[in-house]
Amino acid sequence: MAGSKTLDVPTLEGWLWEAACVIRGPVDAPKFKDYILPLVFLKRLSDVFEDEVKALGKAAKFVDEDHNLVRFYIPSEFRWDRVSKKSACWQESGRTFTLGEYLTDDVRAVARNNPKLQGVIDVTDYNATTAGQRIVSDESLWELVQILGRYRLGIKDVEPDIFGRAYEYLLRKFAEGQGQSAGEFYTPREVAVLMSYILDPEPGQSVYDPTCGSGGLLIKANLRFEDKYGDGQSTAPLSFYGQEINPATYAIARMNTFIYDLDAHVRLGNTMINPAFTNPDGRLMTFDLVTANPMWNQKFPQSTYENESFERFGIGSPPSSSADWGWILHMYSSLNDGGKIAAVLDTGAASRGSGNKGSNRERDIRRVFVEKDLVECVILLPENLFYNTPSPGIIMVIRKGARDNSGKILLINASSSFDKGRPKNYLAEDNIEKIAGVYRRWETEEGFSCIITSQEAMTNDFNLGPARYISTNEHEEVLPLEEAVVLLQEAEEERSEADAKLEWVLKELGMTSERDRKLDRFC
Repeated sequence: MAGSKTLDVPTLEGWLWEAACVIRGPVDAPKFKDYILPLVFLKRLSDVFEDEVKALGKAAKFVDEDHNLVRFYIPSEFRWDRVSKKSACWQESGRTFTLGEYLTDDVRAVARNNPKLQGVIDVTDYNATTAGQRIVSDESLWELVQILGRYRLGIKDVEPDIFGRAYEYLLRKFAEGQGQSAGEFYTPREVAVLMSYILDPEPGQSVYDPTCGSGGLLIKANLRFEDKYGDGQSTAPLSFYGQEINPATYAIARMNTFIYDLDAHVRLGNTMINPAFTNPDGRLMTFDLVTANPMWNQKFPQSTYENESFERFGIGSPPSSSADWGWILHMYSSLNDGGKIAAVLDTGAASRGSGNKGSNRERDIRRVFVEKDLVECVILLPENLFYNTPSPGIIMVIRKGARDNSGKILLINASSSFDKGRPKNYLAEDNIEKIAGVYRRWETEEGFSCIITSQEAMTNDFNLGPARYISTNEHEEVLPLEEAVVLLQEAEEERSEADAKLEWVLKELGMTSERDRKLDRFC
């Protein structure tokens, strides 16, 4: 029976590939998602709407008369059961209609009836032409509709971040050649679940993701909340805030948060350059919980940290070669007293610069966080979990204000806690439960976790890498290539700064540098 099959990840990817093949040729590969995702979303909306009408125990005609009975409204003539029965073209009231016209009217009607979706679902013209010819024929659109109607997409039928999954697959399959990376906006489901257990939101709290991608981390936080407190009707709900730099991914985040009826405020823009959530006095808004998976080792010029008005980088400026600690400083500046951060970062964020003679920007910032008793936990994840890198990554947990176990840091080496998958490894449910349980109980386990003091961290030059303290006895620790490249870039940056300072000192003393003497000889 159509729409009755289970949509697991391999099935999802095969389904999307089949859909993409229908419009291959007339549509450039990176634009496949623009045609497919609004229809996937329409199917999802229709199925969720149908579930809500059934749960009400009322006939659909009552909902048509009173739209306030449901969270969102889909006009009867544009629900998926009607969409799937349309031909490529048909005659009605003496006029010829095409499927391209109908689908365009459909998504626009849904947006009109649900203003939060305006500019999100209604941006694709399925009837568009170029040089007088239709870009996608009505016959191809009909075939696309039949494929996309194959699976049911109600709340209980698929995982919450289905749009993130779908977008990630389409982008990874077709658009990485244009310099985009799927892993920049999509966090693997099980990592997001683990982070929600660590955040463990309480009634009435606010949750912020400064690099929210498709909104998966926010949704997982809400699902964790609902697991603890039910549907939230008897408790103060959570409020959600997110900012995303990529316009298409921003639209996906709005779709995701809409379908789950979250009290969500999602903004478009570059958080590091122009944070969207500010108070009337120009200062950053602050939140109870912050969760994020920013792009690892992102590069920003030093002017980004030096010429800004939000007072985020008073502790120190990270190197231009890696913004990992720049993101942590932004998150910390956005955190309420008593709040918690759970952020996914490159493993080097926990260790780079330790052991270096002299100053190191990342190590010096990390030292302040340790000395101020802000770092609560560091979790080393397994390799090959993420879509854009085989590197393992860490989850760093930071608390603001007084905390239990003050002066101590919990380190968890979960590098061996995974199941093999294709093409990526994954955290099984028992892996997630084990990691979250050790964090919750704050306990040591041989070969898995340990608790160090701030003094021990200082003795090790503020290296917080779990592998430094916990050996799994499985293989020797090898510096990942990506981390080695960042270290080299940091060293070059530090050398350049030292050279500039030396030049200034020599000029002040009326002396000429060796480089200038060589240039003089050459000239």
